[in-house]
Amino acid sequence: MDFDLTIRHGRVCNADGSFEADIGIRDGRIAALAPGLPAGREDVDASGRWVLPGGIDSHCHIEQLSGMGVMCADDFYSGTVSAAFGGTTTILSFAAQHRNDQIPAVLADYHRLAAEKAVIDYGFHLILTNPDETALRVHLPQAVHEGISSLKVYMTYDKLKLDDYQLLEVLATAGELGALVMLHAENHDMIRWIAHRLLERGHTAPKFHAVAHDALAETEATHRAIALSRLVNVPVLIVHVAGQETVALIRAAQQLGASVLAESCPQYLFLEADDSDRPGMEGAKFCCSPPPRDAASQEAVWSGLLDGTLGVYSSDHAPYRFDASGKLPKGEATTFKEMANGVPGIELRLPLLFSEGVMTGRMRIEQFVALTATNHARLYGLAPRKGAIAVGADADIALWDPTRVVEVKAEMLHDNVGYTPYEGRRITGWPTEVYSRGRAVVREGRLLAARGSGQFVARGPSSAVHTGTRRDPGRGAFSALVGLGHKA
Repeated sequence: MDFDLTIRHGRVCNADGSFEADIGIRDGRIAALAPGLPAGREDVDASGRWVLPGGIDSHCHIEQLSGMGVMCADDFYSGTVSAAFGGTTTILSFAAQHRNDQIPAVLADYHRLAAEKAVIDYGFHLILTNPDETALRVHLPQAVHEGISSLKVYMTYDKLKLDDYQLLEVLATAGELGALVMLHAENHDMIRWIAHRLLERGHTAPKFHAVAHDALAETEATHRAIALSRLVNVPVLIVHVAGQETVALIRAAQQLGASVLAESCPQYLFLEADDSDRPGMEGAKFCCSPPPRDAASQEAVWSGLLDGTLGVYSSDHAPYRFDASGKLPKGEATTFKEMANGVPGIELRLPLLFSEGVMTGRMRIEQFVALTATNHARLYGLAPRKGAIAVGADADIALWDPTRVVEVKAEMLHDNVGYTPYEGRRITGWPTEVYSRGRAVVREGRLLAARGSGQFVARGPSSAVHTGTRRDPGRGAFSALVGLGHKA
């Protein structure tokens, strides 16, 4: 057989098992998977390394203006380069509609930016802040038809949040279209009430961000989101789950049959609220929403990832520089309410989990693959093209050296942020070669892919929307009565 590339002598791992095999790649796709394949025109010896599906990061903010009007530090070049060096071969970033924006213009702008700069494959979720009749009946169906089959809505932030009525409208429409709704669940008025009292008492330091974003705000909003989802019998995915009570709530709802999915991120495994209590403004580097909690919440998130309560592990890469363009718009006088929310993590997402999960024996490598690639592909309509090493799939592959030990330094990373909240952490296991559709993107610390060589990936309906609308006991009759739920 004639192959453009062969990867041989490695140990291949998918979510459903691992095995010894060679991989033959032709025209960007996996053409053969078997021991003893003949060498291709390019032949890679993967001896001693794990051969894993390229990571999928389904939650990252790239070249996006925040609700506070702050531009991310990373554009689609630096963001995708950084992702690739961390073993990720596909990102799903956000195309943000602000209140007065028209969705077609928003999507056209993001398509242009990404096509010019991305070095790996990409797709978009639509951030929806103005679900008027035109958005729901014309523009959203058009976006889904064009392969953007997921959207995100907010329960907090003045310029982004929707009320419960609007959330119900969005969920019902998404169910009809086969689109997956991602939801930022925090109680806006709880946060606003606490923040007002903190500020009037002169408590302005970064550490008070975590105080204002009390864990109860996350838990209450998550409970309400699940109830809204159940009412219309349409699945919802709660993003960036942080707190112990929230994990327990989601687990209990799932056990009762509710169609609630959930995600968490590195910051909730490796950071705590106390990290934001540092001298001066240093704590701002660790502030995101919801904030990291405590050791008990870290353990709860680990447990949720291991038992399937939290089905995907994303970065929520929200990169802002530690200067007036990002975290410190008023310098040292910036209050916790004025600093940009978010932490970088797109490059270290996979190495952190590989090191502390797989290499410590806490997590099976198959679980690692499921949480970082396969589950994303299934939930977001990328399967079977992405998320697994299989004949016919795109040749998105990362070779991992389990013996490589790396001490994290900001200057070694490829984003445009200038710092990392994981500075000084020692990581065991590292992706040494990364392939996107069979072309080498990263090899031994060198970038080989050209700017703009990534491709937009149009996505089909989420697997969750097809099956989830039938799971919740007692909701079927109501849904049938009012015509709710996926109609395919």
